[in-house]
Amino acid sequence: MLPYYAPLAAPLLLLLAASICFARPGRRPRAVLILAEGAALGSLLVAIASLVLLVLFGAGTSALIGWAGVGLSARLDAVSVAMLLLVAFTGWIVVRYSRTYLDGEDRQGAFTGWLCSALAAVLLFVQAGNLVQLAAAWFSASVALHHLLLFYPQRMAAQRAARKKQLFSVVGATALTSAAALAALWAGTTDIAGINALARSGDASWTIVAAAALFALAALLKSAQFPTHGWLTEVMEAPTPVSALLHAGVINAGGFLLIRFADVMLLAPGILALLAMIGGFTALFGALVMLTQPAVKTSLAWSTVAQMGFMILQCGLALFPLALLHIIAHSLYKAHAFLASGGAVEQVAGTRRPGPVAVPDGPAVGKAFLIALAIYATIGAVFGLLFGFEHKSPQALALGAILIFGVAYLLAQGLADAAPRPLTRKTALYSCLAAAGYFALQTAAEWLTAGVLPQPPAPGRLEWTLMGLAVLSFGLVAIAQALFPLWASHPAAAGLRVHLSNGLYANTLFDRVLGGWVVRKPS
Repeated sequence: MLPYYAPLAAPLLLLLAASICFARPGRRPRAVLILAEGAALGSLLVAIASLVLLVLFGAGTSALIGWAGVGLSARLDAVSVAMLLLVAFTGWIVVRYSRTYLDGEDRQGAFTGWLCSALAAVLLFVQAGNLVQLAAAWFSASVALHHLLLFYPQRMAAQRAARKKQLFSVVGATALTSAAALAALWAGTTDIAGINALARSGDASWTIVAAAALFALAALLKSAQFPTHGWLTEVMEAPTPVSALLHAGVINAGGFLLIRFADVMLLAPGILALLAMIGGFTALFGALVMLTQPAVKTSLAWSTVAQMGFMILQCGLALFPLALLHIIAHSLYKAHAFLASGGAVEQVAGTRRPGPVAVPDGPAVGKAFLIALAIYATIGAVFGLLFGFEHKSPQALALGAILIFGVAYLLAQGLADAAPRPLTRKTALYSCLAAAGYFALQTAAEWLTAGVLPQPPAPGRLEWTLMGLAVLSFGLVAIAQALFPLWASHPAAAGLRVHLSNGLYANTLFDRVLGGWVVRKPS
């Protein structure tokens, strides 16, 4: 049992650094900032050590440091170690970056303290071995994030975003706490591994189904799903490190919650179907709005809305290993994108403008989709022969068909009449690599999480309908996007662009439903 306590050292280091930062909250507390960066690096080393312990000793949960199911315990398995490495690595980069980014700010020490506190809470959350620790860490991360969002309290937009996020956080925390209480009542224990093991027996009483519904509600609110996405697109008033921190296990904590209780969620297929519908719609909605945003950080925020929707869609289709892979890949990419956004703007501004852009016509787009499907079928058949067709669930194949539409869009650019031949060859090569990468990563994710995460069940009529609807919807949007340059000059397209750039006014309507927002002037 002793090795399984090791992951708890990571958040303890950060909490110690945070307490010292709060004692020196002012401008340029250099020694304190160095200590905070060292603590973040130390947490990364602990996460790496946890991976070594998992390889040596296998999965397990530490004994509870507490009484009557209340206290600290660490769960060590493929899911928790993957998230520990992700959060610790991204957190170290963000703490290191913020040291320079906020140099000279009046409350730099306090900001670093809340940054370390948020990272510590997320690390406690992803390794939680019991429900009480899980819920407490969830709530603590929200409190720390609230203070980070209000780092510039004089900004009215920051106040509005923070208050809206606080409302959703309270509702989400209430839902999670209620779900934890129902799950503990049903299983007779607060141990998460024990609850999942009991759920595998298939005893779907109303208690655990209600718990699954509340877990889903908490996940939707945490991951900024439509129509509660508005706060995420408004947090750009906070410093850039906060935007990057969101991708270190904060915004995607909802997806992790569903993955951690995957066996419980399988007992409620109706809830999974609802997650698939909401996630799929949010993904399409966020992707369309993202294309109309002129500001880099706002466009990245809408991209995160879309990506979180796609992650929820994966969970709704019971593709939990792929959802975990999505969290890791998206977090690393998007945290880097936010931290590099300023340099990217300068680089684009200084880039020499290219010549005429090759615009694909209708036949080129149609040809591109047919070639993309042929590539997908061919590479899928190769991987099926190598690893067995029985490992390819219909849900995973449907998800691959959705992803291949992005490959079709790439191919369409290379098949345009004005496209140079080297571009055509490159797009064809990249398309093959993308399809092969999907099957390779899917196989690796399922292998690494075997025995920890369940395989998707055989789809019923409802699941087949949802998969067909998702493939059709994403396919139509991909075709419209590929053909958009042909009708972009039409007046109707200009009007649609205005409406999309405002998010179809969903956030405004949601504000009115809530009775508007009254913000106080800072003293």
